[in-house]
Amino acid sequence: MKVVSYLNSVPAGSLGSNSQKELLLRYFVAGIKHPDRGFIHAGRDLDVNADVGVIQGWVHENTKAPHLQVRKNVIRMYKKQNKHVIACDANLFLFHNKENPWGYLRYSFDGVFPNTGNYCDTEPNPKRWMRISNTIKLNLHERKKGGSHILLCLQRNGGWSMDGLSVTEWIAHTVKKIRKFSDRPILLRAHPGDKRAPEYLLDRFSRIRKLDNVKVSTFGRRLEDDLIKAHAVVNHNSSSIVGPIIYGFPAFITDPGRSQCSEVCHHNFKNIEEPLDFDREAWLQRISMFHWNFDELKSGEAWSHMRGYIE
Repeated sequence: MKVVSYLNSVPAGSLGSNSQKELLLRYFVAGIKHPDRGFIHAGRDLDVNADVGVIQGWVHENTKAPHLQVRKNVIRMYKKQNKHVIACDANLFLFHNKENPWGYLRYSFDGVFPNTGNYCDTEPNPKRWMRISNTIKLNLHERKKGGSHILLCLQRNGGWSMDGLSVTEWIAHTVKKIRKFSDRPILLRAHPGDKRAPEYLLDRFSRIRKLDNVKVSTFGRRLEDDLIKAHAVVNHNSSSIVGPIIYGFPAFITDPGRSQCSEVCHHNFKNIEEPLDFDREAWLQRISMFHWNFDELKSGEAWSHMRGYIE
């Protein structure tokens, strides 16, 4: 099997200087062992007669940047040829280790949502989660009970995982649904990468200002601070809810089909006053199966595991 990493799927400014984005592509093919073959490709002609293409990140249709065009064209070409693309994305444990010193990232075939991609996670191995847990010093906390406010962890406005829904629309719809079951105070936490959040969340003409008992958290505040005295946490479909779940807070999501946390979250708000318990240990064992660090890429362990899902 021929596996090719596309260097041009990385932003030009991220190439060289031991960039993590470039290293993951180089290390992945370094771990391809005989009889398979791994190659690095940096040319313009993307069709190199490979069985599997490896790219950094995913892409949505309305993209213009050169590296995003490369990703889009690679995805289209391999899909047309009934072949596979491995995508690498940020790891779900970044809330705990923001600098990612061990190089853990998540890998999937042909998509970056649970309902579009293959995450090679159908046979969880408890030992794998134990290894990651010991390496990054992260443990599952006991379930939190009590608390006062409901924390809404917002996603990036205009982000493609919102599928065209604006953050303010999502807030309004979600608060309306919550209010059918709870009158608790609601705290809005902006996505840390959404630089325009202060503008649209604090605009005096915003529909958010008209919502009863809803406040906006201080921008740049730590997640741990917003979680103090939280009763529950709400999110659309992003990884921002992973930390609260591990810390023991009841979680609610509004797009379960595209969330990696679906099995440990409520899918509606009828139980928001008396949340249910879920098997979070089994969930951690599952998501650990698609997280690999640089050493595991170079050794071939990651490819050996993933290869079994396409043979």
